[in-house]
Amino acid sequence: MEHILSIDANGSPRKWLTPEQACHIYASGNVMFDFGDNEIVYHGGHDKHGEQSMIVMKSIISVKGAPRGKYKRTTQVAQRNADLVFRRDQNMCAYCGGEFKETHLTRDHIHPASRGGDNSWMNLVTSCVSCNCHKDDRTPEEANMPLLYLPYVPCLWERFILENRKILGDQLEFLKSKLPAHSRALGLN
Repeated sequence: MEHILSIDANGSPRKWLTPEQACHIYASGNVMFDFGDNEIVYHGGHDKHGEQSMIVMKSIISVKGAPRGKYKRTTQVAQRNADLVFRRDQNMCAYCGGEFKETHLTRDHIHPASRGGDNSWMNLVTSCVSCNCHKDDRTPEEANMPLLYLPYVPCLWERFILENRKILGDQLEFLKSKLPAHSRALGLN
């Protein structure tokens, strides 16, 4: 199912909406403006003349009353969001450089969790199961396994790209246009 990208009046992304949520926002008159190449059409009931109501929604909408200003950037990664680390690192093992399916990947703590390493974006990298087992409870230096790339904290724009597996082309182009030059998401299609 495609989701609608909700933005504030400044153009900052706020939330991925289900089509049903977006339909409610359209029906209640709370869309300030909308744009995008993709449209989702929702058909409603029929009136007494047999005419069917419909709402045509664009893929990106600005919602009235959406909070403006700074969006809190989180440095922590919830355990349930391992796939976000995999997507940030494009399913590439930070130690051997191999690209793997998510079923063959793990999140690796650069500074091991058993030794106080936290679940932060800067302490987590994608690792294949083999490399993670070999590294074990050691730092990359102790295991003689240098990192092939450095971790980083995704900006707000990249987080929205990472969070949605079924992002539409116009939404991706809108979000990519705001990414910093170091973002690995720039290579996504």
